[in-house]
Amino acid sequence: MAQITEQDRFNPDQIDNTVVGIAADIGRHDSGMHHHQKAQLLYAPAGCMSITLSNMQCVLPPTRAAWIPAGIEHCAVMRNVVAYRSIYFDTDCFQHLPNELKVLSVNGLLRELIERMAFWPWDMPSQEQQALLALFWQELKVAPEETLTLPKPQDHRLQEWLKAIEQHNGIPPSLNQTASMVGASDKTISRIFSRETGMPYQSWRQQWRLMKAIELLAENTSITDVAFQLEFSSDSAFISFFRQHTGETPHQYLRSIPK
Repeated sequence: MAQITEQDRFNPDQIDNTVVGIAADIGRHDSGMHHHQKAQLLYAPAGCMSITLSNMQCVLPPTRAAWIPAGIEHCAVMRNVVAYRSIYFDTDCFQHLPNELKVLSVNGLLRELIERMAFWPWDMPSQEQQALLALFWQELKVAPEETLTLPKPQDHRLQEWLKAIEQHNGIPPSLNQTASMVGASDKTISRIFSRETGMPYQSWRQQWRLMKAIELLAENTSITDVAFQLEFSSDSAFISFFRQHTGETPHQYLRSIPK
């Protein structure tokens, strides 16, 4: 195990272990785009982070974990204090690992296994790891997958538009506004999003708002402020939207976040 700080440089590929765990408390931090040869499980028992791939964005609130396959270029951004746990797996030693980014719900048992593995000594004999690893893989396999990812369209006509939204932390505009900004018809924009993200534009925009809402709530932003920032007409309209997409109210979601 390594407890690291924001200033520490850490490369899991330089450590010759089948399983490598690290833990840290990190404030505002941007990892930059990078990749590693080991697969990664990323978990934050406190705080919230976002993960960016070339073709996808995801939000990782507390009680959720992200599986990041080996070799995938990604960037993790923390905007508040995050209790950070990361476990790396040598792909030569483990078969049938997930080969795509997944966000998974973490129950109490899986949480305790992640905590144990993040803190175990790197030189722990492999036979002492086997029982915990067997249970870990079993729990990971049945962990429910969360819809907290957002595919990004790759069409060149939308790249400047996407960059502007990401840089200014803005809200994706309506379909006709987007079409006007991009210089294409509504039908063309709709066709691009359906083809490249698997979602109609309005569904994509709503998923973006949901993920931003989760990020803001995890940062202890008030419901009124979240509703205002995401351009809902009222608090009740936002609460209804959040319940429709998650099955719980923002208050219920906030109560589930560890303090």
